[in-house]
Amino acid sequence: MFFNSLQFALFLPIVFLLYWFVANKSKATQNYILIFASYYFYACWDWRFLFLLIFSTLLCYLLAIKIEDSATQHSRKLWLWICVLMNLGFLGIFKYYNFFATSFAELFQAIGFNVSPILLDVILPIGISFYTFHGLSYIIDIYYGRIKSEKNFVDYSLFVSYFPLLVAGPIERATHLLPQLKVKREFDFEKAKEGVYQIIWGLVKKVVIADTCAMYANAIFDNYSSMNSLSLILGAVYFAFQIYGDFSGYSDIALGTSKLFGIDLLKNFNYPYFSRDIAEFWRRWHISLSSWFRDYLYIPLGGSKGSKLFQIRNVMIIFLVSGFWHGASWTYVAWGLINALYFIPLLVLNKNRSNIDAFKISFNFASLRIVINILLTFAITCLAWIFFRAKTIQEAVSYIHRMATDWHFSKQYFNIERYNYEILIMILLFVMVEWNNRYKIEPLSGKYSWLKVSLSILAIIALGIFTDYKNFIYFQF
Repeated sequence: MFFNSLQFALFLPIVFLLYWFVANKSKATQNYILIFASYYFYACWDWRFLFLLIFSTLLCYLLAIKIEDSATQHSRKLWLWICVLMNLGFLGIFKYYNFFATSFAELFQAIGFNVSPILLDVILPIGISFYTFHGLSYIIDIYYGRIKSEKNFVDYSLFVSYFPLLVAGPIERATHLLPQLKVKREFDFEKAKEGVYQIIWGLVKKVVIADTCAMYANAIFDNYSSMNSLSLILGAVYFAFQIYGDFSGYSDIALGTSKLFGIDLLKNFNYPYFSRDIAEFWRRWHISLSSWFRDYLYIPLGGSKGSKLFQIRNVMIIFLVSGFWHGASWTYVAWGLINALYFIPLLVLNKNRSNIDAFKISFNFASLRIVINILLTFAITCLAWIFFRAKTIQEAVSYIHRMATDWHFSKQYFNIERYNYEILIMILLFVMVEWNNRYKIEPLSGKYSWLKVSLSILAIIALGIFTDYKNFIYFQF
């Protein structure tokens, strides 16, 4: 069930009405409604993998209690590692087994041995990377004594499988979400209105921006060998806005949907394309994942303590693992490596925390420098996105090589595809709206909100009719 589907448009009001008008007597009944809704939401994709979700939930629930009740540090660590290895084992089997089997077979074939790998004919369970990380953060927090284990299985199950965040995040923390699930929620009209506005804006990002850019990005990437430099640059820019509109749009819909039920989720995006360097970009992009890797991998590895070489090693590990988390392909690993190479010079020069303050643009040289930095950061981000989008590393390298060498800046793609100018104007208007609202909570609220909401709904309906690209990119992760 997709957020941008008619099925979800029917599902959400039904759950909303049951939640506030039938199950409003107690916290328990509210949670029962949400857990049943969440399992139904997941089962609509493939009911068979519902058992995997329940098993993963039950595993972390029971072993968290075991860790907390253990009398010795040895037994605590034993239960922790059993839980971590079993969760990562499921993730490895479903997501990475075929990748490793194929890679090792290709390696042996390269040195003269003919190997036929045994591959698994299974599909990737949707959302497995996200709910696995929910469980792992919870179990690690229990081990380090940051929180107490949750004894109410329904409350814990809801934490793991809460349907707004189940299949594509944000990756929640038990310290933030569980306390909200432990108390009865009261209806707040203003929060619900904010939620509706955020859902609509998320749909604008997805349907109007991402899905439209996807058609043009796909056309260019699929035919890159016959495109000139200008067309290839356009393709990279289109994909940059596609993936941003797609994923941040999903996050906005998730956060807005959750507000309808009186529950706040972690903010996942903070206008990343207005970043002044790559370090700031990663503080603004997919915030819940970046902070997860920081807290549960980077800091345990030693973080920024020790020598520069030690810090560089940790940064390299984080970015490579982050790339690999996104998918079982060398292109994602290369994407992570490129971002690490962007980041390391800032780390060496102690400038990775330089741009953490808010800024304003005026007519002066300081503002000009900010604008140039933003444009350069966006440019190198687009370059890295080419590896994220390409099917193979060779394709990505060929794409960039042709983009850098075929200096025929004719209006090739403008002439063979309709509405290119209109799409660029639409992107420009979107950037202006984002810029104007970068310090506001909700872009559609405030003065003339009714007009902004009406125009947004009109754009969603108009553009939604003509776009065929419906899936969310991050569903595959």
